[in-house]
Amino acid sequence: MLGAALTAGVTPVEAKEIVYQAVPYVGMGRVFDFIHVTNQVLADRGVELPLEGQSTTADTDRAAHGRAVQEQIVGAERVQAMYDNAPDDELHFQRFLSANCFGDHLARNGIDIPTRELLTFAILISLGGADPQAKGHAAANLNIGNTRQQLLDVITVLVPFIGYPRSLNGLAAVNEITKS
Repeated sequence: MLGAALTAGVTPVEAKEIVYQAVPYVGMGRVFDFIHVTNQVLADRGVELPLEGQSTTADTDRAAHGRAVQEQIVGAERVQAMYDNAPDDELHFQRFLSANCFGDHLARNGIDIPTRELLTFAILISLGGADPQAKGHAAANLNIGNTRQQLLDVITVLVPFIGYPRSLNGLAAVNEITKS
């Protein structure tokens, strides 16, 4: 599928960023082999590796920059509420989320934030068992300018790959967020 995507116009940077985007949602253990396969496909096509880095943060600013991106995507009030409502022994998870998920991954160059949010929604509904997160990212997609139709298009494309139960759970998340 990667070969077809590259033939259709996906750039090597975009291909790598799609794989990297999965890390905070499925974990490095599940992504590790895909990184190697992606590198092999790119090398077989004559792409010189490593590609130029796409990180926009450093150790000194990843938390602050990540939180700013998180606030852009999720909404500043919602992010503040997550920090305010976290018990002291769980607050580090909010900091990890801001610095790692948003600072290290969503803030990267190579793919814009609206596309990253569509990818995130696709990853979450494909995983199954992440329904609260799928609902949250359905809302985040709408917050940053993606549409209900784009979310429905993502689900439609995924049906043969993830099956109807997970597709319908994704549809339920979209419907709950967009109900009038």
